[in-house]
Amino acid sequence: MTGAWVRRGATALAAARTAIGVVALASPPLVGRPWVGDAAEGTPGRVLARALGGRDLALGLGTLAALQQFPPAGSDRPDRVAGLWVGMGAMADSVDLLATVTAWDRLPPVGRWLVAASAGGAAAVGTAVAWALIAGDGDS
Repeated sequence: MTGAWVRRGATALAAARTAIGVVALASPPLVGRPWVGDAAEGTPGRVLARALGGRDLALGLGTLAALQQFPPAGSDRPDRVAGLWVGMGAMADSVDLLATVTAWDRLPPVGRWLVAASAGGAAAVGTAVAWALIAGDGDS
């Protein structure tokens, strides 16, 4: 992968994650319903969706900031910092996939496939992009 493509991929993942976070905070059932069905309408479902929204918002904004080369003090490789942020997002997506698979038979049929595909795809792409950034393939 070329550096420009790696950085564009990381930016796209981070922007999508940030958008999902904002939507989950503003309208929790919209994000929660595909995953947990009618449970997303109740207070516990709304609380969980907002918590996940906060997680995604923080990971997305952290990644975008790192990609803009606002690294922590003393970092000489901002792409490595960005790669760590992307990697943490991929880890979160992997856990989402695992949680979905663990409860597969008790989740809404269409929603479980949607969540499994989106979380699994984001985890795979995020892992590849994180690896490339950390290894130095994302250098501009």
